[in-house]
Amino acid sequence: MPTTKPSELRKLPVSELQKRIQDTKKELMELRFQSSIGQLDKNHRVSQAKREIARMLTVLSEKARGVEAGEAEAKPAPVQKPRAKKA
Repeated sequence: MPTTKPSELRKLPVSELQKRIQDTKKELMELRFQSSIGQLDKNHRVSQAKREIARMLTVLSEKARGVEAGEAEAKPAPVQKPRAKKA
């Protein structure tokens, strides 16, 4: 399964996102099994699957919170207060 951009994932309904997450988790389990018995040729596929799951879970949580596309990136970073130096 090729990687999907977050903008494309945001267009999908919640049920489709959940199905894709479940399918990718199954794929990750199979990849880990293949890796443990030494049959995995493409080792990078494990980390790609993890990233895909994380990407989909992020979009799913954005939908649950009601965040619009691009809104999350527009927020400024919090300002940190300078720390007192220890003597």
